[in-house]
Amino acid sequence: MDSKDLILIEDLYGAHNYHSLDVVISKAKGIWMWDVEGKKYLDFLSAYSAANQGHCHPRIIKALQGQARNLTLTSRAFRNDQWPMLAKELCDWTGYNMVLPMNTGAEAVETAVKTARKWGYQKKGIADGQAEIIACSNNFHGRTVTVISFSTEPLYRNDFGPFTPGFPIIPFGDADALEKAITPNTAAFILEPIQAEAGILIPSEGYLKKAKEICERNNVLFIADEIQTGLGRVGKLFACDYEGVKPDMMVIGKSLGGGYYPISAVLANREILGVFKPGEHGSTFGGNPLACAVAREAIRVTREEKLVENAAELGGYFLAKLRTIKSKHIKEIRGRGLLIGVELHPEAGGARRFCEELMTEGLLCKETHENVIRFAPPLVSREKDLNWAYKRIKAVFKRLA
Repeated sequence: MDSKDLILIEDLYGAHNYHSLDVVISKAKGIWMWDVEGKKYLDFLSAYSAANQGHCHPRIIKALQGQARNLTLTSRAFRNDQWPMLAKELCDWTGYNMVLPMNTGAEAVETAVKTARKWGYQKKGIADGQAEIIACSNNFHGRTVTVISFSTEPLYRNDFGPFTPGFPIIPFGDADALEKAITPNTAAFILEPIQAEAGILIPSEGYLKKAKEICERNNVLFIADEIQTGLGRVGKLFACDYEGVKPDMMVIGKSLGGGYYPISAVLANREILGVFKPGEHGSTFGGNPLACAVAREAIRVTREEKLVENAAELGGYFLAKLRTIKSKHIKEIRGRGLLIGVELHPEAGGARRFCEELMTEGLLCKETHENVIRFAPPLVSREKDLNWAYKRIKAVFKRLA
């Protein structure tokens, strides 16, 4: 079947909860993807940063195949030999001393919410049922009912209520608003250190450090959602590292699975994650041996191939290149590492038409929040790959001028 046939079948039988670009991918390797007709594309999205190590990395393939032949699932009713090693390696790498594994990013955020509430009742002495977790406007933490309960995006919330209470919302990047919102019932403050889905929004320098100090002073947990920004995407291991901030709880996922298998985790110290007793929280697939074996190799690839350092070096290089493009459509270009947003003026007619035009040039990216083009190539990219992309991006802006 060709692309048109497959798109027709998907539109007929699949729920219409995505507005995908009309390209049907059948193969990928490294930074490149091919559609069913054999046309080659440069992946400039990395599956929303889940494929930081590139597609079908041979080392991760080998780890997945080897583990799949031995053991894939036990549930947590029994122990397996991969989860303990992943737990230790994650803690050694990140500096935490306890980790709780889940599957998707949204599940990990839900876990962080449950942890913070339980900590608030058991450790802080908040009255039962009164715990609050402060969140930021324009956030994106997932799609579950509880998570969209603290979203401010109408598209994510319309017709999905009633919502879970207990989530005061403050402006992103406003430390004074955080201080004013804290009450004796505040258990935690959750944020993305860079808001990726909102359009690569970076808070002013010093905000994260000030927010962490406010939380410490008020005995409030500081929770960082680094699902998209963590594990090297922004040119440091975590976006919080830019200000030397260590969150009380860190949520990670996406590229932890190397683009192969969903796995996420909540990282914290023992006095926080230690609030759980057996049976109070869990997941059939959480910590399964196949996911853990994949994650262990994905971590080794990230470290040994110096992907964090590559993202830092190439990110600075590519940002500088992009800023040389002269176009009346471009309002601002911003980013950290290889997470870059090109914000367009509203008069540009929306970012999607630029993404569609880039697709015809062999470059795959995606719009976010209507007027922002997101560029997030795999961290295995090289300078020549970014130069290849730059020429096409420049040509599209010239053509659509």
